[in-house]
Amino acid sequence: MTDAKFRILEVIYPGMTQLDFTGPHTIFSRLPGVETIVASLDGGAVESDGGLTFAGTRRLADIDRCDLLFFPGGFAVTEVINDPAFMAEVARLAPTARYLTSVCTGSLVLGAAGLLKGRRAACHWAWRDMLALFGAVPDAGRVVRDGDIITGGGVTAGIDFALTVAAELAGAEFAQGLQLGLEYAPAPPFDAGRPETAPPAVLAAVQANMGRLLPGRLAQVREAAARMG
Repeated sequence: MTDAKFRILEVIYPGMTQLDFTGPHTIFSRLPGVETIVASLDGGAVESDGGLTFAGTRRLADIDRCDLLFFPGGFAVTEVINDPAFMAEVARLAPTARYLTSVCTGSLVLGAAGLLKGRRAACHWAWRDMLALFGAVPDAGRVVRDGDIITGGGVTAGIDFALTVAAELAGAEFAQGLQLGLEYAPAPPFDAGRPETAPPAVLAAVQANMGRLLPGRLAQVREAAARMG
């Protein structure tokens, strides 16, 4: 890293999943020589899908550049990828970044911006296949790197993703120190965190719930993909 601060731009929006954002932010904000900026389209307060409100975000139009561009996911992501003003800011800022990154369905933002054509990317398992509509190669990995693009799977994968970024920017030993300091040693009470390991009844129930949302979200993704030509 150079003497100039490495600028991480975390882009949030109403309806995003707060853990997609706060997990990586906790790690990014502890990196040496890093300036972490939290921004949104309009600036000010942004309410997440769980009701937590994040105050004092900067306005995207006021940010001239970044070294790492990061998008969390959330159910509202299929709305923002069809927001011309939001996507115009993505298109403006992406070329300034050395790394393009996301967690969960945040990769749909990168896809809708035309940044994932022919590139491997992760996403939440329930929506992963939608990446193909943007010419991306869906990857089931928890953290997926394809050159300068680093993406994480669903929600909690954001911590693994951010530690991967930390190792890239500050070295593996520093990243391991962060992991230890945060006591990140996952030991879940159930082995139900992925479709491959969840009990069949649990998987069926979650798939049914997700299935009710799928048609609307898929239509929005197709709308954004059609705009790419």
